[in-house]
Amino acid sequence: MKRKILIVCVFLFCCIMIPSVFAQEHSEGSEESIAGSIRYIAAALAVGISCIAGGIAVGRIGSAAMGAMSENPDLFGKALPYAGLAEGICLWGFLVALLILFL
Repeated sequence: MKRKILIVCVFLFCCIMIPSVFAQEHSEGSEESIAGSIRYIAAALAVGISCIAGGIAVGRIGSAAMGAMSENPDLFGKALPYAGLAEGICLWGFLVALLILFL
């Protein structure tokens, strides 16, 4: 499964980057436009990968928390912060994307 995701990511990266590199005219501003397109791709990958990872983490933590709460309802308060920590992965990816775009 991990290999398939890696292959899809590399394929999408090549499909986006190769035409943009060869379509550029070789002028003074072309290096800036290539760097700009790479920045946008990096920001998109930062958000996309972190949100996918956060979704996987929340799904696993949520199912484990529901199983634990079905046996002992007092565990709700202990399981909730772990789901919040998993959602924080998405926020960190968004923060990294903002830093990539604006710095």
